[in-house]
Amino acid sequence: MSGETSYHAGLAAEEIVLGHYRDRGAELRAKRWRGKGGEVDLIVALDGVLVFVEVKKSRSFDRAALRLGERQMARLYAAASEFIASEPAGQLTDMRFDAALVNDAGAVHIIENAFGH
Repeated sequence: MSGETSYHAGLAAEEIVLGHYRDRGAELRAKRWRGKGGEVDLIVALDGVLVFVEVKKSRSFDRAALRLGERQMARLYAAASEFIASEPAGQLTDMRFDAALVNDAGAVHIIENAFGH
């Protein structure tokens, strides 16, 4: 898959995942939010919790899950910390980190609190 094709497939996967969260009543707070520490694909508010979502698209859910590495998770934590600094509760903001896996058929598998520590 070319770089441009991968880019557009990633955008489409993010839209599919966003639709999934919206169907559950989530409100989009940010899309592809970039801070000094890194980028977060989606940030949604759901049931009083700020959810930082890392979207991974691949042929299968297993292959998508394998694309999540420790360095990427560290960048996600850093970006989230920067984002919540502007939230009313700051570092006490109720939040979680989800992994949203999308396969070639466009099916979505959400792993809630995937990077919790």
